[in-house]
Amino acid sequence: MDIPAMRANFGKAAATGDEAPLYFYSHLFLSHPETRAMFPVSMAHQRDRLFTALGDVVARVDDLDSLVPILQQLGRDHRKFGTLAAHYPAVGASLLATLEHFDDEWTPELAKDWTEAYTLVSQVMIEAADEAAGQPAWWDAAVVAHERRTIDVAVLRVRPRTPLPYAAGQSVSLETDLRPRLWRYYSPANAPRPDGLLEFHVKARDGGPVSSALVRRVGVGDVLRLGPPMGHLALDPESDRDLLLVAGGMGLAPMKALLDQVARQGPSRRVDLFVGFRTEDHVYDAPELRRLEQEHPWLTVTVAVSHDKNSSLAQGDVGEVVMRHGPWLSREVFVAGPAPMVDDTVSRLLRDGVPRQRLHSEIFAPSRPGPSVDGEVTE
Repeated sequence: MDIPAMRANFGKAAATGDEAPLYFYSHLFLSHPETRAMFPVSMAHQRDRLFTALGDVVARVDDLDSLVPILQQLGRDHRKFGTLAAHYPAVGASLLATLEHFDDEWTPELAKDWTEAYTLVSQVMIEAADEAAGQPAWWDAAVVAHERRTIDVAVLRVRPRTPLPYAAGQSVSLETDLRPRLWRYYSPANAPRPDGLLEFHVKARDGGPVSSALVRRVGVGDVLRLGPPMGHLALDPESDRDLLLVAGGMGLAPMKALLDQVARQGPSRRVDLFVGFRTEDHVYDAPELRRLEQEHPWLTVTVAVSHDKNSSLAQGDVGEVVMRHGPWLSREVFVAGPAPMVDDTVSRLLRDGVPRQRLHSEIFAPSRPGPSVDGEVTE
């Protein structure tokens, strides 16, 4: 396969903005109308999602060792949409039609390369879905608690009707009847517990239909649907290395899950948790953070604010505050939050000498379809 040529071709379609996704879905629904029922009534929040995911795949198409496990996760996850093996050829035909439509230099060689690449991608996803056939496509979960922490942040606790297997640091997709067929990913803020409860931290985003519904309209007794767990943040079970956990905003959830795993399962280790917000009134979880620090002598929590000079909390971007408390050369490091915060913190730690193999990060970005191959999580 001529991977540079494929990337250049895909770039031409992606550069059209909304035009390429609109062409793709129009082609798919006209040629295979039975697929329309798998998507939301309104496509306004859906059109760019396929091309975003495809861009991630194209970026990794020459690194199958990392791409295949992600495609396997996607294959298992797509069962919740009712995706069948028979749907994959329809999507592939519409994809190739779209890529050809937006490239005046389309060639038979490009068509052959894209066909081979898509065949590989679909084969991996279909096989993973078949292997997961004995597991639920989704889990029904009742909301047992709903706390509004700020005007736009809520903490939900849900109990699946049957156990949902996941690992601390992973994410699961949520769907509510208030926003049918719109799934958004959130990371549980706790490690698996004997009672099966999961805690989710949700911030209502401008233009975020699912996050707004979860914060403002969902209540105790409502039932959500949870998709299969995905993601790559996880503690190494063979390591007892001390930890540095760094969170920005809602990236606090997976950091709390990793912290909860240490508290429940060990092994004994030192943990420093840094959490960054813009202003002190955005610190939605302060009482819980204080409780955790008081209960666990091995834990230190530092909350930083970047735009609140009147606060008594640590001042500055959280990455800057982390560096003032270093060095961290011996730590295993986990970072989660908005892209600028993650990029800044990771860059600072790398420059300070923390080995890249001990740096694990996940970007929490609004209005995304779910974890990408780089681990992004939505809303």
